[in-house]
Amino acid sequence: MNLAVFLPNWIGDVVMATPALRALRQTFRNDRLIAVVRPYVAGVLDGCHWFDEVLLATADLSGVWQVARRLRQLKPALAVLLPNSIRSALTARLAGCRRRIGIVRDPVRRWLVTDALDPVRNEHGKITPSPAIDDYNRIARVAGCSPPGNRMELFTTRNDEETADAVWRRAGFAANREVICLNPGAAFGSAKFWPVQYFIDLAERFVRRRGSQVLVLCGPAERDLARQIAGTVGHPSVIALSAEGMPPPSLGLTKACVRRCDLLVTTDSGPRHFAAAFGRPVVTLFGPTHIAWTETYYPLAIHLQKQVDCGPCQRRVCPLDHRCMTQLLPSEVAAAAERLLENSPVRRARA
Repeated sequence: MNLAVFLPNWIGDVVMATPALRALRQTFRNDRLIAVVRPYVAGVLDGCHWFDEVLLATADLSGVWQVARRLRQLKPALAVLLPNSIRSALTARLAGCRRRIGIVRDPVRRWLVTDALDPVRNEHGKITPSPAIDDYNRIARVAGCSPPGNRMELFTTRNDEETADAVWRRAGFAANREVICLNPGAAFGSAKFWPVQYFIDLAERFVRRRGSQVLVLCGPAERDLARQIAGTVGHPSVIALSAEGMPPPSLGLTKACVRRCDLLVTTDSGPRHFAAAFGRPVVTLFGPTHIAWTETYYPLAIHLQKQVDCGPCQRRVCPLDHRCMTQLLPSEVAAAAERLLENSPVRRARA
């Protein structure tokens, strides 16, 4: 039997879907699993062995028809719809998938889905923030899987690891000293950004008080931001992933760097979940978003968020003074990081 699995459209959501994906592979071990994924998140699952074929789906109408035509050739009996989009459900219907399982929030999508799961609602019937990982697991269970659990899982490729080796050599990181990664970017929008000066202050604290080595991560759009943070600190133990002589940034490289660090401090963005998938401690700086949407029950995580009268607003751009992030001070973040580091199994293994 062929099964089509439509993956989420955000990096972090793909990671949160990995317990469900693993369960689907285990349940349908003798069947053919086809992943349908957006090109910009496909690298998240590089190195994994769960899928027999990967179809890249662009957001335009031609992408819908292209994927639908290929799936029609494969005749999948089941479509697992992890995104909440109408596009994914429409593609599955056009492809002739007889059974289509997904969360339904609007009447149009309900018409396109055969096995409709209701979103979590409060006592007034209003959709309420709830963990996406729970929704993905619910969908997997309806497909026939045993409870997938909450253990997220990622993989790296040999090329990822060799490239990360080159980063460590270029940075001059000593093997007997801790490495802390900072991730200042956020694709969602500027409202998620923590002030640049705060990242600079935090990096200085780690270097001068702990003797840490600090790597400032970045995607292609945050190269200048990473260089600004490292350059302003001006210490040889603080280096940007976009520094001169570094390999080009990529999802695979970011995964490999997070996998070998002692701690990640990050905005509420996709790489936050890389830490959990690799068993690394992580401090996440929340501003405009509800923590509940992306809660993963990971025990080596600390979520920091200021309770402000205007939030969580879920806005991409702050219309006011960004108080939810500016009130979250470097001293508080450093204290949370030190609590995790002191009790970290990574630290004990290094010792």
